[in-house]
Amino acid sequence: MLTFENVCKRYPDAGEALTDVSFHLQRGEMVFLTGRSGAGKSTLLKLIAMMEQATRGSIVFDGQNITRASDGKIPYLRRKLGLIFQDYKLLNDRTVFDNVALPLIVSGHGHQEVARRVRAALDKVGLLGKERKYPLALSGGEQQRIGIARAIVNKPKLILADEPTGNLDPDLSAEIMRMFEQFMQVGVTVLIASHDIKLIHRLGHREMMLDKGRLVSA
Repeated sequence: MLTFENVCKRYPDAGEALTDVSFHLQRGEMVFLTGRSGAGKSTLLKLIAMMEQATRGSIVFDGQNITRASDGKIPYLRRKLGLIFQDYKLLNDRTVFDNVALPLIVSGHGHQEVARRVRAALDKVGLLGKERKYPLALSGGEQQRIGIARAIVNKPKLILADEPTGNLDPDLSAEIMRMFEQFMQVGVTVLIASHDIKLIHRLGHREMMLDKGRLVSA
């Protein structure tokens, strides 16, 4: 599903953020990416999401080399990805329904298909009754679940989550992780960057650790 081969990322002013990173993720695998702040976790996720471009090496996602993807191809490749962030990145002036519908509207889906998929995604995260509410009227845990619904509405092959439980209490964090496990069980690959070592160890999935830009365990 995803292969990094000797990937490096160098920033002109900050030096090398990733050095010779190599790993492979299988389809339907859930993997945690760990490491201290500044270890390179967010940079690695940005390379997969094509928000940044590798300096050297190759990244193959779903059979396609995305290392030098053209500007024209990137939007189509991103439709295979679901992105989840610690700070939710919701549009507070739009309803829950509109926030979740956005990726489908951008992809050009018709009104009926958008409505069907949005309601199905909200149902999966337990928020079907909240579709007309606005994000700021909901709790932090509910806002994160909206972010997850938005990430899965396009039926992605790979979910990337950057500290998705960083602002949540332990019970809500465990609940969010159970949702990710459900996606994994239906064949979606899930890569989660997280500092929550206790929760990660309790779940027992594969861990990859970055240290100063180098993958020290995979």
